Amino acid sequence: MRATLESPPDHVCSAFGGRTGDAEPMPGTTAWRYADLVLKPVEDKSRTLWTARALEAIDEPGLRVAKPVRSSDGRWVVGGWSANRFVSGTAEHRYDEVVHAAVKLHRATAGLPRPDFLGRRTDLEALADKLAWGETDLPLDENKGGRWFEVLAGSRRPVKLPDQVVHGELLAGVLFDGDAAPGIVDFVPYYRPGEWGAAIVAVDALAWGGATIDLLDRWAHLPEWPQLLLRAVLFRLAANALDPRSTRAAHDGLRAAARDVSAVL
Repeated sequence: MRATLESPPDHVCSAFGGRTGDAEPMPGTTAWRYADLVLKPVEDKSRTLWTARALEAIDEPGLRVAKPVRSSDGRWVVGGWSANRFVSGTAEHRYDEVVHAAVKLHRATAGLPRPDFLGRRTDLEALADKLAWGETDLPLDENKGGRWFEVLAGSRRPVKLPDQVVHGELLAGVLFDGDAAPGIVDFVPYYRPGEWGAAIVAVDALAWGGATIDLLDRWAHLPEWPQLLLRAVLFRLAANALDPRSTRAAHDGLRAAARDVSAVL
């Protein structure tokens, strides 16, 4: 996503209840903060509207959810901008807590309907998701993850858990602020078993966060955990192999995660 230096227009800020002149750009994002209000430019209106309704519906004890804010006339999007309440904190290497947050979040999202726009996705991550679950097939670059994908794919077994709305990017998307409950500020939706979201957290922590295989063992009580870990690492391997911007460091981390996952299958 390309960062922008342009703040929301005055009429957008006013529509959501912000005070013009109080804007602060949020580093590393395209969002602007107005006290306890965060305004973000909208790139995909369908996803933005879905996310607003989903986050509005989530009421899970032990999570701080960045609730969406309607404009003064009831809209979620005004002039190409959306708004939500500010949630304090930063992403931290508190991996067990992020896995636990994933379990809680997906307990709360189990009843959400499948987003219509998921079926129209053609992006890299959507293709990697289908590859991981054996719903499509195509050759992958062996030097960027394809070799490990080929080795591990043969270990796939049917997963009998029901599909539901699941967040696929939680490791960097859960915020911590001291002893406060974990914060959820966005939603990257897929439609897979809820525990798959926790498995992605674990695989990402192994690949790029310095976590050890003990993390997998501590959550082995989750249903169908080995197979969901397998789908998670296949998902990341496929995405890395498909991404023209992928790096050697990312591939090396995924190889380490793949070895750890293969040990628990």
